Amino acid sequence: MKTHYYLGWFNNFFPENLGRLLQEDITDRKSIAMISSNPSIHEDDGATERSWLDQAGIMFDEYHLINYRVQKEEAQRKIQNASVIFLLGGNILEQNGLLMEYELSDSIKESSAVVMGASAGAINMSAKWLCSKTFGYGVEKSSVYNGIGLDNFSVLSHFDLENNIALVQSELSPLSEEINIYASNKDCAVRVKGDKIDVFGTVFLISHSKIRKLDETL
Repeated sequence: MKTHYYLGWFNNFFPENLGRLLQEDITDRKSIAMISSNPSIHEDDGATERSWLDQAGIMFDEYHLINYRVQKEEAQRKIQNASVIFLLGGNILEQNGLLMEYELSDSIKESSAVVMGASAGAINMSAKWLCSKTFGYGVEKSSVYNGIGLDNFSVLSHFDLENNIALVQSELSPLSEEINIYASNKDCAVRVKGDKIDVFGTVFLISHSKIRKLDETL
């Protein structure tokens, strides 16, 4: 049963009950492949995201960082051999470029690993997402990008949603006519396990131009 975690951002560490769920889901801890969102900046090594896992008592025998220092074939091999694949937070467009250039999406989709993404990483895990100035991207014209497509929905993660509900609803309305959008901010998660979708923290569903807050199920 495939397990995917779409995470917001955690200013401290995983809350205890989320950490416990991850402990239960991540049983194979041989190798973690962390996909950079700033692949040209070699010092950006996912230390924050790794600290969340460390604090939850989830350690791995091997840690691999995938950025432009790693050759394409080696990156694909690390993905194929990983117990957990973690798409790091940061620059969503840079990470999307790495995924496309290194042709990693199919390897990630075919993997039986637990796949996690934080903020930008969660957005890139989704089927498609809106790149818009409203959401802080340095673009003049909005456009829809393809993500990995692990699940057939879109994600808006780590955005100041609560103070911009009407703006977000208006901006995402066209895309929401096509696919569901899960929108969240910090300290939250959407977990897909098999056919079941669970929610932790404050998460909104935007569907057919309507927005509603989801009940927590985790």
